Amino acid sequence: MTRRVIRVGCWVLGIWLIAGLVAAQQRPLLTEDPEAIGDGLILLEAGIDRAWDETFTVSGLEGNLLRGPQLGLSFGMGPNAEIQIDGISFSRLNISDRFDAPLSSMLDVTGDTSSSFADIVVGAKVKIVGEGARMPAIALRFATRLPNASNESGLGLDTIDFFQSLLVGKTIESVRVVGNVGLGILSDPTRGDRQNDVLTYGFSLARAFAPGAEIVGEINGRASTRRGAPPPGTETRATMTFGLRYTRGTVRFDGGLFTGFTSRDPRVGVTGGLTWVFESPLSP
Repeated sequence: MTRRVIRVGCWVLGIWLIAGLVAAQQRPLLTEDPEAIGDGLILLEAGIDRAWDETFTVSGLEGNLLRGPQLGLSFGMGPNAEIQIDGISFSRLNISDRFDAPLSSMLDVTGDTSSSFADIVVGAKVKIVGEGARMPAIALRFATRLPNASNESGLGLDTIDFFQSLLVGKTIESVRVVGNVGLGILSDPTRGDRQNDVLTYGFSLARAFAPGAEIVGEINGRASTRRGAPPPGTETRATMTFGLRYTRGTVRFDGGLFTGFTSRDPRVGVTGGLTWVFESPLSP
């Protein structure tokens, strides 16, 4: 009887710990939380986005974009580090307008729709300072975006980009505050000898209002640092997102609305998905 009680207690404690790690991750937001998922754990997230009036300045396409299933995987590499693979997805654009653009002559799109696999982002996050009573958690993140989406579809740039960010997070009573700031090195899709260094940023809030339920919001984007007109595809962009999250056990469900700040960003969009944290089958 005693062993059974201990076993059940350990199981409940494990579920509680994993649920806490789910709450540290960010879907439906883009701002990255500095907390790692934990040693021997795998985080799987899946979602779908629908964006209206999105503009592709390099290919000269505009329309309503459907992305999904958006899959991401994070692997805990110790208590303070994780490896991330994000952006495993398929995109489909319902074209509403075409305009002259630098690479519009390369398009292989004859109808009013275009589709392509999305660019995959491979990254790593390392927490360097743990959260304390007054001190926020601090982490570094490095990521590379791969050119999986083709420029013939009009949805990709065929370039490799690199990002590095400083992540800060602090929980104040029932509110989680997270901030990101970093540098993105974006290749010019029209010239192989030019790039644009952009300032990347994000600020998010998550407030618990009921057991397992949160309301979340963020501003996330990038700002071009180049004087004059930036290379196409590397322009300033930013979005604002509001959403809800609900955690049940080791699974969290989310949904949100987002809108863009610039003429290149989508006018409005919706997103929804789930996040699941589980033990790696390779754990000792």
